[in-house]
Amino acid sequence: MNRRHRWAAAALACSLALVASACSSDADTAATTSTGSPTAPTASGEARSDATAGPTTPSSTTTAPAPVVDPDGTTVRPAVAVRARTVDATLRTPDGRERTYHLHVPPAVRAGTDGPRVPLLVALHGGTGSGLQFERSSGFSGLAEANDFIVAYPDGIGAGARGTDLRTWNGGACCGPAVRQDVDDVAFVRLLIDRVEAEYPVDADRVFAAGHSNGGILAYRLACELADRVAAIGVQSSALELDGCRPSQPVSVLHIHGSGDQNVPIDGGIGPNAISGVAFQPPIDGVTTLAAADGCPDHPEVTTDPANPDLTIRSWTPCGDDTEVAFLEVAGASHAWMGHPGGGSGKVGPVYEDLDSSLQIWDFLSRHGRR
Repeated sequence: MNRRHRWAAAALACSLALVASACSSDADTAATTSTGSPTAPTASGEARSDATAGPTTPSSTTTAPAPVVDPDGTTVRPAVAVRARTVDATLRTPDGRERTYHLHVPPAVRAGTDGPRVPLLVALHGGTGSGLQFERSSGFSGLAEANDFIVAYPDGIGAGARGTDLRTWNGGACCGPAVRQDVDDVAFVRLLIDRVEAEYPVDADRVFAAGHSNGGILAYRLACELADRVAAIGVQSSALELDGCRPSQPVSVLHIHGSGDQNVPIDGGIGPNAISGVAFQPPIDGVTTLAAADGCPDHPEVTTDPANPDLTIRSWTPCGDDTEVAFLEVAGASHAWMGHPGGGSGKVGPVYEDLDSSLQIWDFLSRHGRR
């Protein structure tokens, strides 16, 4: 199949599978404890403690969902019930801060650097959230166990006496304490990638970032400023909030956005439900900025998914180094992470259930490692 049409076809494949329940996953399957034994101290000598989220809830389906097979032959398996533990860890950044993160390593992946190389996903929570919260609301750990990749869930900088409340990221113009304190979150993520690569057999050509809202804003910043380490990003309900973006090499991008988002409006500006007070850039501007930086065509191919007319897909390809940039607009969808019923609330709106953002993003990222 011509690469120019792969994204639209892949989105269709996932959408059709979702309609048949193959793309669905319960957010509760992202829970972090299991019957396995606690993890030993890391290779760097720093002990980790088990995460504190509740026990895994088995899926309500009685048969295993079918895998999603893309037109290029890539197979992405839907999330499974989590068996491994997610563990807590810390590292110290050059500014003297002790930063926290949570690491989920599938049972098939062993510590050390001699085993088969596996991808690493850095999953970035939204503003006022946390790494463990995003693990629960995204279900990425269940996808990691189904598809053999490592997930790191770092924590943003928080407010309050202990610095653990209302955590945010410095994505440029947004958000909160991280911006006011001029926190270098790009350096934090770089050190986090270094740490995981030193302890596990990570494929350096398949390091990715995913993020929701403020986490997606940081993912955009990583694409602009950490392109030597991050091959592709996938975001939902986000925007590019930097004055300039000059990646050192092309980076693939998938941006999912609901037209009904009242926190980060699809046309930009201050959302009626937003608490940041930021007048966001139009989300499409981030995609077009990266498309230009990647050397993509000036105009995207625009398609509508015949299986789900809510989905309008703009795809820029071919781009430099065989990268791809895509914007998936979901008619009527809110700010809530899509496809995971536990993530909706009055602040972010109801969950759009006919698209699984986690599976859609991993499907895209898994096909866009460095060539």
